[in-house]
Amino acid sequence: MESWSVEQVCNWLTQSNLGELVPKFRDEEVSGAALLALNDRMVQQLVKKIGHQAVLMDLINKYKQQKHGLQSFAYACKADLPTLPEISVGDLKLCSARCRTCSYTLPNFPYDVKMVLGEKKYPDHSMRIRMVDCLQADMTKYLAGSLYPNSQQYNIVVAALMQAYPFLNEDGSGFLVWKRALKDRFKYVRRAIEDDEQVLKNKCKFGHRKGQSRKSSSVENKPNDVKAQKAEEPAYLEGDAMYVHINWLKQEYMKTLRNWKEVNNKMNATIQIRRKMICDKTPLKDILRLFPFLRCPYQLFREFQLLTHMDVYQKTVKILEIYSESILSLCLVKNNPINIMLQEHLKQNTEENILKYMKMTAACLLLPDVFGDDSSLFAALNEEVKVLTPVLEVKNPFNVNSCRFALYIEKQEVTQLSDCTTALAALVAAFHVFNIQCPSRIQRTLKFLVSLIFELNIPQAFLPGQVKRELEMPKHPSVC
Repeated sequence: MESWSVEQVCNWLTQSNLGELVPKFRDEEVSGAALLALNDRMVQQLVKKIGHQAVLMDLINKYKQQKHGLQSFAYACKADLPTLPEISVGDLKLCSARCRTCSYTLPNFPYDVKMVLGEKKYPDHSMRIRMVDCLQADMTKYLAGSLYPNSQQYNIVVAALMQAYPFLNEDGSGFLVWKRALKDRFKYVRRAIEDDEQVLKNKCKFGHRKGQSRKSSSVENKPNDVKAQKAEEPAYLEGDAMYVHINWLKQEYMKTLRNWKEVNNKMNATIQIRRKMICDKTPLKDILRLFPFLRCPYQLFREFQLLTHMDVYQKTVKILEIYSESILSLCLVKNNPINIMLQEHLKQNTEENILKYMKMTAACLLLPDVFGDDSSLFAALNEEVKVLTPVLEVKNPFNVNSCRFALYIEKQEVTQLSDCTTALAALVAAFHVFNIQCPSRIQRTLKFLVSLIFELNIPQAFLPGQVKRELEMPKHPSVC
């Protein structure tokens, strides 16, 4: 390959089903030697589609592997080598047996997920979460327990998913969306868990409690202390079947591969005691310690649905799809820094789905300004969270590779979120699920959202005059 001419490289691309790249490679005079010298940054400049980027790097690195005799995938992960043994896209296929070879094999998804995928239907939000959980747990096994995959390893796994289920990438942005979701899942799993019972026991056992020496901690924190911690649980949980459910939930939350069906059953069985604790103003940290799955967006949305019979996520998607363009066209947001930032990023992208994502993100962040509310009570944009009520932390909102959304309550991170739609739905759900009173300075915005979610008439008193005229509320289709 090192001695190939530009024309030979173009022929190789055509044979590898990458014929779309030939004109660009011919214009840039990419010979065999230049092909082998390409790095990730160069490939991103040469190749527009992320799926093609992943396939091209796979093929190049497979050649390098065959030439230099790289070691197996597992060994490369343990040794933390900069490159991995690569696989061809032709070998990326779903196998029912979980055999481990040098090529990556997708995990065995839950039965209901496999049925939906088998019918070539795009999975709903809850199924996508479970699929990402399965992929994350499977990657962790491949990485010998490590929670820090590199970009190339993400590309291998997502490319396998796209190859097995091409309909997941029909709009051309599937690769990017699933890769970002997988990266977010690893970020969430890596977060520190301070309130977990087992973590506290380990701190006691090994003398890592703040303000204590190792010796004093080991002497004072004997099994009696563990019993004392258990005694701190609410009295109505002791000796009751409810305690068994809650203990199971806490243990299951620590696993990487979870039994979501049983989680749903246990959450259903404990909802009454959970609502009683929330109504009794039990501290949030204690509620999340006993019911850690409320940190998962899917369970937060499910809790909202159990209480209201409304799918807050699907409703929020419709709201942003319907109102984004109208919000961005308002005169009062024309010179808003968020809108200016959006316009700059729109010039740098041409893919329709990415442009739509950016506009929905901007519309979401502009909502408080549209209704004359305090935006600091809605989202902390590229700054530290300073309020106690539910609020979003948003970093780099228009950078699809480094954007970050998180839900904070009482200045503590509750959960990380994959995109603006999930973030907005989580914010609305948090006020309702945790029975938190909405601050008056953000009331207009949340009442607007709640009215649409519950299919109520929008209270016109909460709409500023210009918004009433320019949004043209009656002309928009129903959010149903």
